[in-house]
Amino acid sequence: MENKTELLRKILDRRIMIIDGAMGTMIQQYKLSEEDYRGERFKSHESSLRGCNDLLSLTQPHIIEEIHKKYLEAGADIIETNTFNSTSISMADYHLEHLAYELNVAAAKIARKAADEITAKNPDKPRFVAGALGPTSKTASISPDVNDPGYRAITFDELVKAYSEEVRGLIDGGSDIIIVETIFDTLNSKAALYAIMEYFDDNNIELPLMISGTITDASGRTLSGQTTEAFYNSVVHSNPISIGLNCALGADLMRPYIEEMSNVAACYVSAYPNAGLPNEMGEYDESPEHMASIIKSFAEAGFLNIVGGCCGTTPAHIKAIAETVKNISPRKLPITDTDIQVNFSEIVSSL
Repeated sequence: MENKTELLRKILDRRIMIIDGAMGTMIQQYKLSEEDYRGERFKSHESSLRGCNDLLSLTQPHIIEEIHKKYLEAGADIIETNTFNSTSISMADYHLEHLAYELNVAAAKIARKAADEITAKNPDKPRFVAGALGPTSKTASISPDVNDPGYRAITFDELVKAYSEEVRGLIDGGSDIIIVETIFDTLNSKAALYAIMEYFDDNNIELPLMISGTITDASGRTLSGQTTEAFYNSVVHSNPISIGLNCALGADLMRPYIEEMSNVAACYVSAYPNAGLPNEMGEYDESPEHMASIIKSFAEAGFLNIVGGCCGTTPAHIKAIAETVKNISPRKLPITDTDIQVNFSEIVSSL
């Protein structure tokens, strides 16, 4: 039976694939109350839970499933699990750190169910579940105390332990892909990658790995100070199927950095920008049509293999992007020294 990595590569060589849009933006549209977040199970929980979107996989699973299906019906090939903050580190902010594994299993199962139902309607277009690992609420490279630049709120080993628990839950719940995303601190991402590789080795499995960093502003660097190329070189050792950028910037501002990634990456390249920059109210104003027109220029320039949306994007954005790029050829992988060596060996063996 063809494995997920082989299947993904076949599709990516043929066309640009579509990843979904923002989960948080869609959840906001439901205008959920504190009681909605709590449900019956957490009715008496000690702290406020409104805004704890990951908890909805337990208390309002039908909403999460509905959002996944809206993105799938809009044309998404890949949907991300509702687990951006589902590490014990981030969930500790709500005194729910003990739920980390359960949240990941539940979220992956919800996404799996939605993907399988939509795939069953059109088996020629398989849909994939990407188990999502976010950056956590703490950083291993930067001090949170301006008066003590040497202080760190988290250690590498603590990050590895938390990410290991998350990876186990995402895989137990049925994820096809693991994605480490919205990386603003490369050291955090290295902890995530270490946890993933260790889990793969210990359990004799391997899923396709996607990596997505975040350029935080016009400086062209991540929050921890790396350029796009430096970021790529820091994580490519993990042999991901794709490396790209998401969040922070709108599509127009992301262009030079996606171009840079496209120029250096030996793997597939992904991009899922915000719907513009946030306005005074923290909302995103870029229309689906405008965002799609910018994305089209990326695709026509040969930068893209996977594209979608981040903050502020909706199924309407994903549908417009999918329609815009469907007839544009994907970025071609560069020929590497390894490819040349393999081809040379094949020629020699045939003599």
